[in-house]
Amino acid sequence: MALQITNVSKTYTNGVQALKDVTLTIPYGMYGLLGPNGAGKSTLMRILATLQEPDHGSIRLTEPSSERGIDVINEKHHVRETLGYLPQEFGVYPKARAEDLLEHFAILKGFHERKSRREVVETLLRKTNLWDVRRQKLGSYSGGMRQRFGVAIALLGNPKLLIVDEPTAGLDPAERVRFLNLLSALGENSVVILSTHIVEDVSELCTRMAIINRGEILLETEPMRSLQEIRGKIWQRMIEKKALADIEKDHSVISTKLFGGKTVVHIFSREKPGSDFEAIEPDLEDVYFSTMAGHIGNHKTETVL
Repeated sequence: MALQITNVSKTYTNGVQALKDVTLTIPYGMYGLLGPNGAGKSTLMRILATLQEPDHGSIRLTEPSSERGIDVINEKHHVRETLGYLPQEFGVYPKARAEDLLEHFAILKGFHERKSRREVVETLLRKTNLWDVRRQKLGSYSGGMRQRFGVAIALLGNPKLLIVDEPTAGLDPAERVRFLNLLSALGENSVVILSTHIVEDVSELCTRMAIINRGEILLETEPMRSLQEIRGKIWQRMIEKKALADIEKDHSVISTKLFGGKTVVHIFSREKPGSDFEAIEPDLEDVYFSTMAGHIGNHKTETVL
């Protein structure tokens, strides 16, 4: 199973070009689409979920057993038969019980035989760790519980393509861990696309990833390979905040963060930038910021961090 996206573009009526000739091959397993808010991630996810159409380009979902595959743009009904989609925001009926609402969605998905439908509902509620609270009203669910209920809906029909858009935004640390563990298990049986601006989500889950900004794919790689590419090129220094402007004049600063009341600066340099800087082992956040600053990747960008 693989998803082939070729030269997909989308411009809205207000002139905003959300996607610019996006080309990606997304294989079986967990795939991360990483980028800031407004980068074009949600537009691409809605197109893949057959909720929008691109201006041009092609998208094909293929399986080893099928030479032709499914044309995602022109065969939407076939895509929806094997699609699970958890959008960034989705509404629930707060007064409905989780068990009842999931059964309702199961009927809409084609589970008309009562016994098999009840078995599917129970299986999904157990898989998402909601069985013990199945009779609670959805209005009483926490944010993480609602997200897991959304996954239960998305999994109806055992989809081969699962799309989740910003799934951990707003979750507390414990709920985030539960949710990521659930997604990891799902990636064993289907193509799962995780669209997010949270770097840690991708580093913990995905075997391949792409970074998108302003509608363009800046980098498409394996996380471990991207770390190897910048090893020895990321340097760190702790400074007073007032010294940051001078550092930015002389060095390529890719990120800053506060630690103990001081500012920790990360810069990209192929050579040691000075005796006050120390080399550090890079993480995926350094890959992300280096790509956004135009130091690595498929394209250059004028984004200033």
